[in-house]
Amino acid sequence: MKIEIGQKAPDFTLHDTERNQVSLHDQKGKNVLLLFFPLAFTGVCTKELCSVRDNIAAYNTANATVFGISVDSPMTLAKFKEEQGLNFPLLSDFNKETSAAYGALYDSFIGWMKGVSKRSAFLIDKDGTVRYAEVLENAGELPDFSAIQSALAAL
Repeated sequence: MKIEIGQKAPDFTLHDTERNQVSLHDQKGKNVLLLFFPLAFTGVCTKELCSVRDNIAAYNTANATVFGISVDSPMTLAKFKEEQGLNFPLLSDFNKETSAAYGALYDSFIGWMKGVSKRSAFLIDKDGTVRYAEVLENAGELPDFSAIQSALAAL
């Protein structure tokens, strides 16, 4: 399913690195940036999430909560978060349901891996409406963070 700007964001409940449940509906009243990424400990994913880590003040100032989401297990994401000093929650979509709901799931990744999250960014406003949506087919590319910042500033 392709997510369009202006539609209600699909709700989800996923587990964070401490195995606590995190639901989108619990974020009502906050802006939310969802960053789907293929796999922890890979070069481009590390670069992307460390860039967000280094610029987290811009999201905090805009009352935006950032969540990184991948199909990795909570334990793998906990180790990745610790090693990279990430200062925002990582959520496990191990069952691939949320990635599929957002149209952010590869059928085949690097030729043989099935069901890996596509690098994607979704900005959801305080009412749960999608205000920015970007799904990248090429996992080597990064989301357009300047466009995300512009969309966030417009909220």
